[in-house]
Amino acid sequence: MRAFTAAAVQIAPVAAPLTAETITTNVEHCVERTRRCVAATGAELVVLPETATTGFTPGCSKEELWDLVTELPGPMTEPLQEVARELGVHLCVGTYERGPERGVVYNSSVLIAPSGEVLGVYRKTHPFCSEIVTGGGWVTPGDTVTVCDTDLGRIGMIICFDGDYPELSRIQAVQGAEVICRPSALLRSADIWDLTSRARAYDNHVYVIGANAVGTDPAGVLYFGNSHIVTPIGHVVARAATHEGWVTARLDPAEALASLTPGSNIGQSFDHLRDRNLDLIRNHRDDLERPAETPFAHAPIHRGEAG
Repeated sequence: MRAFTAAAVQIAPVAAPLTAETITTNVEHCVERTRRCVAATGAELVVLPETATTGFTPGCSKEELWDLVTELPGPMTEPLQEVARELGVHLCVGTYERGPERGVVYNSSVLIAPSGEVLGVYRKTHPFCSEIVTGGGWVTPGDTVTVCDTDLGRIGMIICFDGDYPELSRIQAVQGAEVICRPSALLRSADIWDLTSRARAYDNHVYVIGANAVGTDPAGVLYFGNSHIVTPIGHVVARAATHEGWVTARLDPAEALASLTPGSNIGQSFDHLRDRNLDLIRNHRDDLERPAETPFAHAPIHRGEAG
């Protein structure tokens, strides 16, 4: 990894019934905001929110959503690929993706190179309980981990509720990820948003760039933003408010683990990856793979939630 400036950009989707025209408008807005951010900050990696091309809650059936979105890469990402090429930046953006048959829709994240090439597509492996098809929602979960080699370093991708699951980020870190992009449309609370990004960054000594949605989606759900950039010692070095805009930070591998806590003269000597007790993990592999459920009662699924 080399030192570079990263940006998390907050975007509000068009608050209207989801149509081909509103998707086009959203994509154009993503392009315009990316262009403005890079001109103002010189960012070399720009991360946009989850489902930035549509808004999170589509307000239509999974079959209708399938009809509106495209494969990746495809027509929906071409303007984003073009702006990445024009600006010479890496661009990570969340979007719904058309699956192999009508009604199969993935909640995906795309990493685009400065050449305009799509380096990788990640499909959300932990859809929130209200969006997953088995819970009556519209998203089919993915089943792969995505870490991409770039000129900046090795970049992994998770999406929103994925950040609640330490195993996914740990796999990416073991695969060499130095930065994890987290496009999101998270509603639960700003505390949980901060907690999970900081934990995943600290667990794995990686930078986490969380770009959260703002505004109102097609189903009328309102988002709080608070996008952030977190260092490998779990320190939030940039935090946005609740309106459209961006935050940036310089990510420098020479400073990533330079101190135990921010500004401390005490060095960081331990390594959460190196110091894992692999014998314990091997001895309890069956437990890690065994289905389980909390013993505490939980509320029924609420369709206005997002993760």
